[in-house]
Amino acid sequence: MNYVEKIKTSLLTLSILFLSGCVTPTYITKGEEFPKMYEEKPRSLLVMPPINLSTDAEAKDYYSTTVEMPIALHGYYTFPYQLTADVLRQQGIYDSELVYDVPLNKFHEYFGADAVLFTKIVSWDTSYTVVASTLTVSINAEIKSTKTSEVLWQYNGTVVVDLAVNGGGGIAGLLVSAIATAINTAAADYTTYAKQANGRFIGSMPVGPYHPMYMKDQQVKLLKQSKVSDLDKTATTE
Repeated sequence: MNYVEKIKTSLLTLSILFLSGCVTPTYITKGEEFPKMYEEKPRSLLVMPPINLSTDAEAKDYYSTTVEMPIALHGYYTFPYQLTADVLRQQGIYDSELVYDVPLNKFHEYFGADAVLFTKIVSWDTSYTVVASTLTVSINAEIKSTKTSEVLWQYNGTVVVDLAVNGGGGIAGLLVSAIATAINTAAADYTTYAKQANGRFIGSMPVGPYHPMYMKDQQVKLLKQSKVSDLDKTATTE
């Protein structure tokens, strides 16, 4: 093979690799992606305590304060989180994992809830080096029917924030960058970014009966994501 042919072969190989790495986004409507939400029409959601798989022991307490309000604004009746958490503890349910795989009809009997929202904190972490730092908040969520225990809706939301600060060139700039990055990392407000992650997945939900767009958003398009088989599958970083 001569020199010219080698170049052509190399360019062809690179083109194939480039094209194979380019994935065209696929869009799907809410009605196509979550038909069971429109069929069952849940009106009230019981928000379960988060399942925490992150390395931050306090993530569960922080994140639980960010869920109830955006769900309510999306048109659903939500039971007061603290009240339901207390009732669940009285029943010996301290972790949502205990009831995730069991029939959920009891939640309809106890609370009158049409469906249950399970959330899982996949990531609540900071990756830090001297001059580089990223913050990742990743949440998986599912709505399950209290009538059938089937999944009506599922999605994930991930926010990755670059906390690094560029202080300029030279040793002085490097020192400024290191100090500023450390300050940014220490002061990072996880709840703010948890709300952003919530916004990504809550926005994909069909709106509830207390929203003016109720049953009118079936043609709204979403970026199609791979089906998450259960809450144990890690969310995809966006």
